[in-house]
Amino acid sequence: MEITAEQIGKKYRKEWIFRHVDLILMAGTSYTFVGPNGSGKSTLLQLLAGNLPATEGQLIYSLNNTVVEPDNWFRQVSIAAPYLELVEELTLDELLIFHQTFKPFKQGLTLEMVADRLLLSHARHKEIKYFSSGMKQRVKLGLAFFSESPVVILDEPTSNLDRQGMNWYQDQVRQLSPGQLLLIGSNQPEEYEFCPNILDVMQWKR
Repeated sequence: MEITAEQIGKKYRKEWIFRHVDLILMAGTSYTFVGPNGSGKSTLLQLLAGNLPATEGQLIYSLNNTVVEPDNWFRQVSIAAPYLELVEELTLDELLIFHQTFKPFKQGLTLEMVADRLLLSHARHKEIKYFSSGMKQRVKLGLAFFSESPVVILDEPTSNLDRQGMNWYQDQVRQLSPGQLLLIGSNQPEEYEFCPNILDVMQWKR
């Protein structure tokens, strides 16, 4: 998967969050967007995910040299972010089954294996609303890590994680498939120390 941003800009009312973003994001590598709180990292990631429309410019997804239609972008992207909510009335097993109806897990991964990799085998039949904030964050991340999608987007990935959770994140993020495109929004070096491409969103402030 390749994502090309051509002169992308986003404006809320009269304020430009960013402008003139030109990027080519290539499969098989990772990119981290850094910048102060409120600088537009999350907005840019949501736009790249197809969750927000651009005010100006053009966003192009291409897979195997074929352009992907905007209506099908969501099938290519898995995203984990603090502002995305889980269905808390479901048990973990029910949530995993529901998730697979629109985004299957990577080949060979069963419900049991996913729960085990989430360190939540003991909580498979527990409703999400009774999970701690750290458990919920592992679930959000796990749905992104373990889904069959060429693009993985992580915004503030270690929010609510303790040291054990941080270690778990670092182990899992390094196990992403070599061909996947990884985008991270972060101000915490521990979240992206492995990443070769660091982009400061302040360069696009106008």
